[in-house]
Amino acid sequence: MGNQTSGKAAGMNIDSALVRELAELLSDTNLSEIEVEDGERRIRVARTLMAAPMVQAAVAPVAAAAPAAAAPAATEAAAAPAMDGTAVKSPMVGTAYLAPEPGSANFVSVGQNVKAGDTLLIIEAMKVMNPITAPAAGTVKAVLVDNSQPVEFDQPLVVIG
Repeated sequence: MGNQTSGKAAGMNIDSALVRELAELLSDTNLSEIEVEDGERRIRVARTLMAAPMVQAAVAPVAAAAPAAAAPAATEAAAAPAMDGTAVKSPMVGTAYLAPEPGSANFVSVGQNVKAGDTLLIIEAMKVMNPITAPAAGTVKAVLVDNSQPVEFDQPLVVIG
């Protein structure tokens, strides 16, 4: 068999080699999703990115980071405000929201104690609200973004110490 199909889904032949290639491209470029269209055929591959904690005095474990990403992350840590703690960085490009809805209280404020898994803020990307959670328990030392502010991938958002 010469073609690379692995089965049928909704009447469409799935090219498993193309899906693997797109998944590798996601990993290589640190994108969260990619979509390709060829006539009637449309393939979307997506993954969930986790916020990678960065500790200034020690190396933090990073579960899904590529080895080549370690050098730029260290450079950006030096550009972040100098304070003790873990900088929680944006796992995607989007718009940061500090509260669950307009007029509501912010998820967190400076001086507030948080537990691992507590929502710190939300990043909206392509009309999807993505909660950004605390990687560990601690005290909020700084909130580095404003409400409704556009954020870039790997931009420091909140410092927890």
